[in-house]
Amino acid sequence: MKAAVVHAFTEPLAVEDRPVPTPDSRQVLVRLEACGLCHTDIHAARGDWPVKPGLPFVPGHEGVGIVEAIGEEVRHVRIGERVAIAWLADACGRCDHCVAGRETLCLSQHNSGYSVDGAYAEYALAHGDYVVPVPDGVDPLDAAPLTCAGVTTYKALKVSGARPGTRVLISGIGGLGHLALQYARIFGAETIAVDVTDEKLALARELGADHVLDARFQDVAAEVQALGGAHAAIALAVSNDSFRAAYGALRRGGTLVLVALPADGTLELPVFDTVLNGTSVIGSIVGTREDLAEVFRLHSLGRTRVIRETRRLDEVNGCFDEVLSGKVAARLVFDLRA
Repeated sequence: MKAAVVHAFTEPLAVEDRPVPTPDSRQVLVRLEACGLCHTDIHAARGDWPVKPGLPFVPGHEGVGIVEAIGEEVRHVRIGERVAIAWLADACGRCDHCVAGRETLCLSQHNSGYSVDGAYAEYALAHGDYVVPVPDGVDPLDAAPLTCAGVTTYKALKVSGARPGTRVLISGIGGLGHLALQYARIFGAETIAVDVTDEKLALARELGADHVLDARFQDVAAEVQALGGAHAAIALAVSNDSFRAAYGALRRGGTLVLVALPADGTLELPVFDTVLNGTSVIGSIVGTREDLAEVFRLHSLGRTRVIRETRRLDEVNGCFDEVLSGKVAARLVFDLRA
């Protein structure tokens, strides 16, 4: 099978042939149809974060495909079923986080395309209990970005407190942000979209943002405060400056939800203002299997629209450059059927 492999953090990925793997008793073998390119994949391939993947490895955690084989202990997945391989490859299922429904906080979890091989390949192994069924009628090229970009922003909106009558700022209208904007509207919030490129600002208007701000020329915090301040700000832009602007845009009692992970991300908080304003700052990491099932249901009902462009797997290194240049409208998806 063809796979894109990271052999060194300082080198391009190698697209090479590997044997098709065999599932163990609790795994499924998935013939992949699509895999989205998440910025996390680039961080993984470059070893940007303190805990680095073991080399060599196959990135990718937005994988969608058809189950071709199952282990003898797998009970909840059928051969021929379309499933998604998400960031959470598996968790212990027994710790207080898992039992409380917060499995993405499990200290014993494995992550697709990071601590185990992921979906930049024609075939991938996955834990049978942790793949998520994709509803009939959902295009696999849409399902792939929903598997991370969708569920990550959906979860962030859930924890933000967004609801009718609130005002929500979405900082960064890209692969994650264009979906976050749609979820904020589904939650009934007044929406403020912020970006720094004409194309993404135009996309925000097309998707129905109530207010659109260009951070190149406008003081985001001042503009939002003039509207009454944001009840919640979802920080998706990979920029420390954008974090500060989102914090400054909050009204008293507001919540800053940190999602983006810059390699050198830092945020200095003024303690006096944070305390007196009753500000909350929280981190939100991806979502659970149930969150992803909800994301798929919303999409199957026609409530969301995925903005994407397709590429071939052998274009992977050029695709990384595209994403880093900021020129990609929303999400790149590898069509693994091509």
